[in-house]
Amino acid sequence: MPGIPLPTYADVVDASRRLDGMAHRTPVHTSRTLDERLDARVFLKCESFQRAGAFKFRGAYNAISRLTEAERKRGVLTYSSGNHAQATALAGRLLGTAVTVVMPADAPAAKRRATEGYGARIVPYDPATEDRQEVARRLAADGNLLIIPPFDHVHVIAGQGTAAKELVEEVGELDLLLVPCGGGGLLSGSALSARALSPGARVVGVEPEAGDDATRSFRTGVLQTVKNPRTIADGARTPCLGELTFPLVRANVDDMVTVSDDDLVETMRFVWERMKLVVEPTGVLGLAAAFRGRIEVKGRRVGVILSGGNVDLGFALELLGRPLAS
Repeated sequence: MPGIPLPTYADVVDASRRLDGMAHRTPVHTSRTLDERLDARVFLKCESFQRAGAFKFRGAYNAISRLTEAERKRGVLTYSSGNHAQATALAGRLLGTAVTVVMPADAPAAKRRATEGYGARIVPYDPATEDRQEVARRLAADGNLLIIPPFDHVHVIAGQGTAAKELVEEVGELDLLLVPCGGGGLLSGSALSARALSPGARVVGVEPEAGDDATRSFRTGVLQTVKNPRTIADGARTPCLGELTFPLVRANVDDMVTVSDDDLVETMRFVWERMKLVVEPTGVLGLAAAFRGRIEVKGRRVGVILSGGNVDLGFALELLGRPLAS
């Protein structure tokens, strides 16, 4: 998308006004036990309490709400493993536009049911043999639909940045901000907010080890890709950063780290068991980096985005029933 200006913090502020009264201002949770374990002051921004169960509603609503009446009548299309699908479906229902979602055939059943429950039409595809963007482009052309991508869109990025904006406004300046990273929309928007409101904070993106394309891209300065990575963090199975998110991450993020699926399970176990919060594997990526010692947090004020809580309960119970890792 050459020629499209990168979003700025001003776009985040504008998105915040548009989302006022539509998106939830999600709670910030703390835990004395967590603080003692990490020897840090940790603030969890719980986007699992957002509408549709994840931060994605912020970006989807911000983007669709800016369409003209004629554009909304055409309908919109997106591609997503679940959270952006649900968010776009809900935003479309609220704003009166039909939504079609290209979703992997192996997407979590809970996310598929919720997307359909919000009224979207789902078109499944095989991630092993098909490219979701190619499928989406073909369907959009056939149906004259507008594509609202899951992360690489100015207004989607700006909307996602409102989560970190709210966090810093509530708890004050941070030393460190840990953010899950799939396609980089949440990380890019969060970094814009952190740079404006807490300029001394180090912003760190966190990916699953199997899907480390953004980490490699960040370190090499060259866009890297990964194909259908095998990780329980289904929201981070994106093939690469986008044309907008890649330069934003390079310009505004201080570091990238990865965590294993075992790290995610053990972090989920703590959050579910000790904090009574339902969070999905992708949602704990940021916290896992601190909880499992992948990044130093001792003595710091640490903000963490818990990005979502849309987990299939059967799958979650299977994960949490595994023997404790050493």
